[in-house]
Amino acid sequence: MSTSPRQLSTAEGFLCGGLAACMAVTISNPAEVAKTRLQLQGELVKGGGVKVYNNAFDAMIKTWKNEGIRGMQRGLGVAYAYQIPLNGSRLSFYEPFRRTINRVFGWSSTDQIPITSLVAGAASGAVGAIIGNPLFLVKARMQAYSPALPIGTQRHYKNSFNALATIWRTEGIRGYFRGMDAAILRTAMGSSVQLPTYNWTKNQLVGNAILPGDSVWTFLASSSVSGVCVCLVMQPADTALTRMYNQPTTKLPDGRVVGALYKSPIDCLWRTVKTEGVLGWYKGSLAHFLRITPHTIITLTMNDVIRNVYKDLAWGRSYV
Repeated sequence: MSTSPRQLSTAEGFLCGGLAACMAVTISNPAEVAKTRLQLQGELVKGGGVKVYNNAFDAMIKTWKNEGIRGMQRGLGVAYAYQIPLNGSRLSFYEPFRRTINRVFGWSSTDQIPITSLVAGAASGAVGAIIGNPLFLVKARMQAYSPALPIGTQRHYKNSFNALATIWRTEGIRGYFRGMDAAILRTAMGSSVQLPTYNWTKNQLVGNAILPGDSVWTFLASSSVSGVCVCLVMQPADTALTRMYNQPTTKLPDGRVVGALYKSPIDCLWRTVKTEGVLGWYKGSLAHFLRITPHTIITLTMNDVIRNVYKDLAWGRSYV
């Protein structure tokens, strides 16, 4: 008789992961609004131009004073919708991808092998980025908009449905997939380290009898390590994505609507470093850390908690 733990289906994992991420984004969204605006501040201006926001805390304080809670949580509705396909995909597809890759190379599906974990994390993240791109595009543009302290290209959408309709009308179906290459790069880089570092840290804590496997403290410690790693790896690609999404557009003679500033995420990173220096890639990095660390901690911790609660409710305590 097999003693291997019973596994959730991909659909069950998708829903658990999506719910966990929605809880996280409620807390992390204000920092993401600040991050988005800081990344657009001084865009392609030598010397950085006029500073509207001095740092992440200054951005959040000014947003609160000028726009209130609505400004702090700008784009939250579409952020909820986006979290389900993004994190549902990368949290539910990660294990099936990892186990499949292990089997292809003749390794045990239960072995935590760094290279297959990285590939599985990147692949699952890329799937989520492709599915969720139109929603992430809308979220970034809504968060960039400020009626009081405008920075970068400003687009005033009444709500996410109005945003989707406006993009369809002015940019066509291609508009929904603007910046998708940057989204894949960003999400693949972040996902390639998020779950592998989380699982590695968790295995070290449990394997060395530092903490029990079902302890919330284990989940929190593993998530904290993972969040720091994600922030360090993903920041340049995240800046490129924000700028690719928010750049103004121009219509070519053949009718195509294209970005007016950047052709690709690599072009964006190159133009940024030429005019703003390497530090231009890291604009908003503190806000990114304040966003990604609690987001990762809450998402991964609640994902484990929700999965365990679901197993108890659906299968009972004897689901091993």
